Amino acid sequence: MKKILFALALTVCAIATTQAQTTKIGHVRSQALLDTMPSRKEAIKEIKAIEASGVKELRDMDSLIQVMYLNYQKNEKTWSETVKQYEQQRLQRKQQEIEERQQQIDQQLQAMTQEMNVVILDKVKKAVNIVATAKKFNYIIDESSTLYSAGGVDVTNEVIVELLKLEKK
Repeated sequence: MKKILFALALTVCAIATTQAQTTKIGHVRSQALLDTMPSRKEAIKEIKAIEASGVKELRDMDSLIQVMYLNYQKNEKTWSETVKQYEQQRLQRKQQEIEERQQQIDQQLQAMTQEMNVVILDKVKKAVNIVATAKKFNYIIDESSTLYSAGGVDVTNEVIVELLKLEKK
């Protein structure tokens, strides 16, 4: 019985060793992949343009409030209490409008960024999958999130080639 258990244990160890030896691991530098993508560069440019437009809009709104406030300071001594209260409420509403618009712009930028990232990351995943399938890798990991590695094959350049092909489509 001991011989059978011993033989079974040896067989399991041999299978595990064989499996470990046939596991192929590759790695990529994700930042290098992202930096080579024309669509990512274009997405960043679009987001920056929209952000600049939003900043300009908010500055313009702020300038209007500044003018309104200066007008208030200039005329408050001659206004009745009713007019003062009305002008104060107008200033408060304008300030609230700026804050609400700021939130809307931030939310829109965040949504656009997330949308664009999904498309970009899908292309990266497809390119990695193409290379992994072609070269029969079991795993391809990102170097930036790996604490330690003593092996594997850097397939970054091959993935970049596939990414550029996907970008042309």
